[in-house]
Amino acid sequence: MSMKKPVWMDKENLYHIIFGTDTKCGKIYDVVLMILITISILVTFIESVPSLAFVFKTVLEILEALMTVAFTFDYVARLYCARNPKQYAFSFFGIIDFLSTIPPYLVLLFPSARYMILLRTFRFIRVFRVFKLFTFINEGYLLMSSLRRSMNKILVYFIFVVILVICLGTLMYMVEGNRPGTQFTDLGTSVYYAIVTMTTVGYGDITPVTPLGRLFSAFVMLLGYTIIAIPTGIVTATFVDETNRKVEKGKCPRCGGKVGKKDRYCSHCGEKL
Repeated sequence: MSMKKPVWMDKENLYHIIFGTDTKCGKIYDVVLMILITISILVTFIESVPSLAFVFKTVLEILEALMTVAFTFDYVARLYCARNPKQYAFSFFGIIDFLSTIPPYLVLLFPSARYMILLRTFRFIRVFRVFKLFTFINEGYLLMSSLRRSMNKILVYFIFVVILVICLGTLMYMVEGNRPGTQFTDLGTSVYYAIVTMTTVGYGDITPVTPLGRLFSAFVMLLGYTIIAIPTGIVTATFVDETNRKVEKGKCPRCGGKVGKKDRYCSHCGEKL
């Protein structure tokens, strides 16, 4: 008589637990995985604080070992029960799972690789599956499509900004560069100042001392506020065009489902058209 395989050894049952989110066991598995990821990240942060790492050294080492075993089991189990292991291994989630599992083993060869464990944060993307939020991914695809269509405009804008800060830095060097004890010692420093000022970061490590230099700095700051809004406008306009284009093609911009020309709402997801 053939013995029945345990649940954890049966590929089909294991598949529904690990990859499925519609089942109770699948949801529990994913939630537990999220908790383990959170603990692992907290352990890594605590280890980076010398005083805490010394006090809780043994506890942290035990927790890290347990996390490593758990994530290794998760990755191996996914490869074992996946319908197409190769396809999973090279999929988006498969690569993330691999990158979040391998760091503890790399530490044996490269001690500095231990902080690669923070790559486990990427596994939080699975929360979209757990709480059925994948409908929001469609908005993400729409935004990425808008960014791709806007890329040429943004590139031209970026080149314009680079040329502008070089010109502003040069002018600032001409105004402040000849003063005794000036902080604008060269063109590179002046361009750096123009970038910091125009982006409204304002570190304050370099400051003008002449009235003309201060007046010019105020102009650069105001110019920065004006310029920063331009890329947002470009992407927003393209985003609206992309949305309208999908609606004109008879597709919902959110879920991609078919819609009629006179429909005000998508019958699939309820999105307002």
